[in-house]
Amino acid sequence: MLAVRDQRDKAAFAALFDHYAPRLKGFIMRSGSTAAEAEEIVQDVMLAVWHKAAQFDPHQSQVSGWVYRIARNRQIDIKRKENRPVPEEIKQPETTEADGSQIVALEQEAERLRTAIAGLKPAQREVIEKAYLGELTHQEIQEETGLPLGTIKSRIRLGLEKLRHDLKSMRET
Repeated sequence: MLAVRDQRDKAAFAALFDHYAPRLKGFIMRSGSTAAEAEEIVQDVMLAVWHKAAQFDPHQSQVSGWVYRIARNRQIDIKRKENRPVPEEIKQPETTEADGSQIVALEQEAERLRTAIAGLKPAQREVIEKAYLGELTHQEIQEETGLPLGTIKSRIRLGLEKLRHDLKSMRET
């Protein structure tokens, strides 16, 4: 292991692989994995041993303990991944043709909204149209109009409150 760590010695790694691969496969299969899963995990583990060889410290653990810990962690990761619930496919709503009454209702609602917007003070109407119909951010409205940000936010808030009130009263009549 030290030759793999210090000199990236491929022959030493081949010897390590030959020694640990069959032992790891047996260890993993005894833990409940299939032979195919075990082989895949062994490949991943030995690849990790090669890439992480610089992290091995013989003063902290033995080679076998270090390799088996990598194998156990990899096996746990795979089991966790398998047990994750898969989200169900979202069904797309069936497209239905709008009937005449829906079209008329939508047109009436749009007319009420146009009437309510027309009833706003010009300053409120301007910022609401820019924010909602023009899809501008408050910052973009500020750059376009030169108004302070607080004024823009106040006009939008007051205008929306008036729209809510006016639309509510239109629906009740």
